Amino acid sequence: MVSFEMNDRKKIGLGLTGFGIFFSFLGVIFFFDKGLLAMGNILFLSGVMLTIGLKSTMQFFMKRQNYKGTISFGVGFFFVLIGWPVIGMILEAYGFIVLFSGFWPTLAVFLQRIPILGWIFQQPFVTSFMDKYRGKRVPV
Repeated sequence: MVSFEMNDRKKIGLGLTGFGIFFSFLGVIFFFDKGLLAMGNILFLSGVMLTIGLKSTMQFFMKRQNYKGTISFGVGFFFVLIGWPVIGMILEAYGFIVLFSGFWPTLAVFLQRIPILGWIFQQPFVTSFMDKYRGKRVPV
């Protein structure tokens, strides 16, 4: 069994990732405020790098099957920085979905096992939707 040790670097990385998501959310809520979106992007990327390490981050973004998502996310990040936040966020959202699409099956199983919230995700109409997109990465 693989253990996940939570050292201080990973704690800081998770905190930065959380703040990055929060600032990006605030940037969208405040009508695509480019300052908040740029800060959210920088915090998110630095948090991911601290959480999984620089080498693993580079390997993840440079995988052959992730090129389309990486380029889309990078161009969107650039558009947010130069002041075109709507176009940048559309490109970033597409890149995020492409990059992290392999994690959706794991997330679906995790959501079904949460004590109270899991009941919603175990309903037949939700499970049929989730099974359609689950793939074969996670055992049922």
